[in-house]
Amino acid sequence: MSPNGKTNGADKPEQNESPQTESPDMASGLSLASHEAHILEKLQSLGLDDAAPESVSSTILNDTSLDGVVAYINNKGCKNVVTMAGAGISTSAGIPDFRSAGTGLYHNLQKYDLPCPEAIFHLSFFRKNPKPFFVLAKELFPGAFKPTACHYFIRLLHENGLLLRHYTQNIDALERVAGIPDEKLVEAHGTCYTGHCLECRKKYGLKWMKERIFKDEIPICEKCPGIVKPDIVFFGENLPAKFYNSIDVDFEKCDLLIILGSSLEVNPFASLIDMPSSLTPRLLINREKAGHRTGAMALSDIPGGLEFDRKGNTRDVAWLGDCNDGCQLLADRLGWGEELKEMVRKEHEKLDKSKTQETAPIAPPSDEALDCQ
Repeated sequence: MSPNGKTNGADKPEQNESPQTESPDMASGLSLASHEAHILEKLQSLGLDDAAPESVSSTILNDTSLDGVVAYINNKGCKNVVTMAGAGISTSAGIPDFRSAGTGLYHNLQKYDLPCPEAIFHLSFFRKNPKPFFVLAKELFPGAFKPTACHYFIRLLHENGLLLRHYTQNIDALERVAGIPDEKLVEAHGTCYTGHCLECRKKYGLKWMKERIFKDEIPICEKCPGIVKPDIVFFGENLPAKFYNSIDVDFEKCDLLIILGSSLEVNPFASLIDMPSSLTPRLLINREKAGHRTGAMALSDIPGGLEFDRKGNTRDVAWLGDCNDGCQLLADRLGWGEELKEMVRKEHEKLDKSKTQETAPIAPPSDEALDCQ
């Protein structure tokens, strides 16, 4: 589930340009503008200038193809892989499209007389009329869908000691269901897995919220009369503090960036592609090419964006097609193909069994104790 929707296997979201801090837990204290300024400063410190890639005397990839990336990984050239994911990795899980005419979730919520479809994710509208959001939340609640081969490929990166961090725009919690540890996750647009009272900030867990949402009730705080809102980022809120606190450390270490199922059209998430060093290889697995000079990068003199078609490109690779197929192919060439298929099969069987037994398939977060009694 994402406020940004899904189109053609990649997310094509819209972004509020003036986020406001809702709480210390969900806000970073940085505005969108200051974050982009921070990224520009970071790029300058990395020494990016107008020099063309062909002027670089030392390159990392043998060739700018999937085989070149495989050779780089197999030769133990990278140990700190950062992955970025958008809506395209979850579409095949059956998560409905948001904007399709007649069948999209936004269309089906029009009976609630929304001023516009996106109003369901605006904080001001939610405070006045939370019912449409919780109708949507019930349909897309964590546990209703199974992770895809993409999610399990990211887990394999972790199990092979290569995953430094996984950044996701999605709020469907499928990374957690797939077994990717909390400490490896940065849920840039928040998560439905936890919630807070909008008034007193009391924390609530998934089980508590599910009980009320599936009774078609508005979750009301037990301490005060405030509405309990899942910790997804609404328009009008900042991204989670973990996002801002992780990027400097992660992208200084990043020696391979893999982008999965994202149109890279929304900042600040899209601007992360320019955070690694100017030599770090970047692989896009998506239905179409994406990531050419976006947001603040397009307005600056600093080069930015992915450069698949630029003469002398030595670092950027695009594999175009279904994300599951791309991840399976990459796993095959890394020698993990059968392991990935078997992992998907076994984990889906476990999820089917746990659903039958009505047990929660998602492990609790390891970094904090939730007050959800």
